[in-house]
Amino acid sequence: MADNKASYKGNAFKRVWATLSARRKLWGVIFFVCIVILLSADFLPERINIQVGDVSDRQIKAPQGTVFISDVLTNRARQEAADQVDSIFKIDQDVLLETDENISEIYRKILTVNADDSLNETQKTRAIQAQINTGLPSSTLKAVANAEPGVISNLSMQTKQFIREYMEKGVQEKALDSTKQDILLKVKESELEEDFKPLVTAVISETELKPNLVLDEERMEASRQEAMSRIQPVQVTVKQGEEIVGDGQVVTEEKYEILEHLGLLKTSYRHFSFFGLICFVVLVIILILIYLYRYNREILLDEKKFLLLGLLITAGLFIDRGIISIKLGDNPEIASLIGYMVPTAAVSMLTAVLLDRKLAIFVSAVMSIFVGLMMGNQLEFAALSFIGGAVGVFSVSDISERTDVTRASIYIVLANVVAVTGLVLIKTNSFSLSSLGAVVGLINGILSAILTIGSLPFLENAFGITTSIKLLELSNPNQPLLRRLLVEAPGTYHHSMMVANLAEGAAEAIGANQLLTRVGAYYHDIGKLKRPYFFIENQISTENPHDKLTPTLSTLVITSHVKEGAELAAENGIPQVITDILCQHHGTTLVSYFYHKACDAEKEDCISESAFRYEGKKPQTKEAAIVMLADSVEAAVRSLKYSGHGRLEAQVRKIVNDRLEDGQLEESELTFKELEIITRTFVRILSGIFHSRIEYPDNLLQEIEGRKRNGDNDNQRAAEV
Repeated sequence: MADNKASYKGNAFKRVWATLSARRKLWGVIFFVCIVILLSADFLPERINIQVGDVSDRQIKAPQGTVFISDVLTNRARQEAADQVDSIFKIDQDVLLETDENISEIYRKILTVNADDSLNETQKTRAIQAQINTGLPSSTLKAVANAEPGVISNLSMQTKQFIREYMEKGVQEKALDSTKQDILLKVKESELEEDFKPLVTAVISETELKPNLVLDEERMEASRQEAMSRIQPVQVTVKQGEEIVGDGQVVTEEKYEILEHLGLLKTSYRHFSFFGLICFVVLVIILILIYLYRYNREILLDEKKFLLLGLLITAGLFIDRGIISIKLGDNPEIASLIGYMVPTAAVSMLTAVLLDRKLAIFVSAVMSIFVGLMMGNQLEFAALSFIGGAVGVFSVSDISERTDVTRASIYIVLANVVAVTGLVLIKTNSFSLSSLGAVVGLINGILSAILTIGSLPFLENAFGITTSIKLLELSNPNQPLLRRLLVEAPGTYHHSMMVANLAEGAAEAIGANQLLTRVGAYYHDIGKLKRPYFFIENQISTENPHDKLTPTLSTLVITSHVKEGAELAAENGIPQVITDILCQHHGTTLVSYFYHKACDAEKEDCISESAFRYEGKKPQTKEAAIVMLADSVEAAVRSLKYSGHGRLEAQVRKIVNDRLEDGQLEESELTFKELEIITRTFVRILSGIFHSRIEYPDNLLQEIEGRKRNGDNDNQRAAEV
């Protein structure tokens, strides 16, 4: 099951693509190209030949907003953080070892002289002096020459200890001289024998001290890297219309980087951005097609509706692009407010009224994304665009006349004013700027209403779409066909009104389109205008013209009112959806009266039942099926003398069952549950019409009439006075 589900999802677009005809695929490609061109205007700006350090000879502003991570500012901030790291030192133990070795070498030579028994004291003192460049007192020389080897070794150790006491703390090069002086002072103040102090002092003076406190490069580098890693990448936000380089200004590295990211440099490479835009638009179009395939497949199958949807989106983007190009001023914050004026709500409302409300919400989301792209990928403009579009869709959900679109514009204005005020305050914390934005939102709502009201009639006629507004106009009794019906066929007019009441109630009960059902019932019998007196409801005299015709000819006259009604509808511009109900309201039912009359006149075997049936299609929709049932029930019950609720219900159920058994409802998608609801609704409405009346006695009627005449006389006398 999981594999089958994955395969179903994976082949979704293939099925959608296979559903589209070649013409619709061509239209899709055209709309795709138009959308890419409209959105790519910001990807093809004028190129500028300029380098870092050059002086600009013009003012350069951002053609669109952008947000990017600045390598220049990020590297600069990280370098500053690295430079601020304190120096880290370490003690070089090799320096101490080397110093110890130099001292040990001097004392080894002295010890060698001291231990040579072949030398007398004078020779030893001379030899010891030769090892020390500094002159030593004779007492020191004699003391060293006669000292025990252990004393010499001890002097070596003490000399090293004097130096180590200071050097082990770490000594930098600049402190070497002062450190040596401190060591010599330490020797002078020590408890060392006075005869040996000059020797130790001389050894220390002649020993070269080297700095042992040196920079720890490894730890320093690690600290620098850590300091640099703590610096977050610097994000740069450029608003549309913002000045990047002024006339006469020097182009710095950071300004050059902004120009590069905006694609304004001749050396910049923007092909990848353009390719990314194409991929994004392709993905959005695929999502639209899959949405239509799953939830609004009739739009994919209807070329006019498919073309209308593409036209609405493309035209909406074209208008948005034109509005965005308007310049409100040199101030970048004020100039960017133009993005709040794009009338996405107009596209959303037109989609809701002409196509589908749920689809309109999806289109609002798509249009909002595109607006955000055109405004430099700024979320607030996309958010406002979606809010306006969604409010527009909700406002026209129950539209009943054209003025309702004006009311919807008021809702859009209120929503835009609140949304713009909030968004601008969040972004700029400026009340004055938010007030100006609220004015722009007001213009947005008015512009949306103007575009919707102005284009709706044209789109209705151009694409043959019947909206609720159009249906309401057709239901006006002053419509030419309805006026003709009232004057030329009053019985049929009354019958149509009755059928409309029944049909509308049934449609409301089962959730069908009650307005479409009512208007369809109004016009279902307009074909009777050709020969009104051939239909019994219009026959005033007792003479019936069918008495002079054969059953076959009478059937032809009766059934022809469907075809003639379709012709009248076409001549008077009646929408196809109403014409379909007109053509299907009899289906292929049998004209039973004339069929049985023919059977009585001739042998039944010689009569073809098909010759006495209507030639129209069976009802294809619930609305057409309801009109068929209401028409049949009203005609049957009108001739029924009321004798109780039970007989009325029995007659209604008989009519419904006859149509069901005759197969007239098999293509209408009505369920048995809905048929039961329709039956009960018909009975309820008819019971209120054909109810029994109280019969008053004759003497009571005479008394009522007398009172009425006396009252009229009194009123007349009062008027004369």
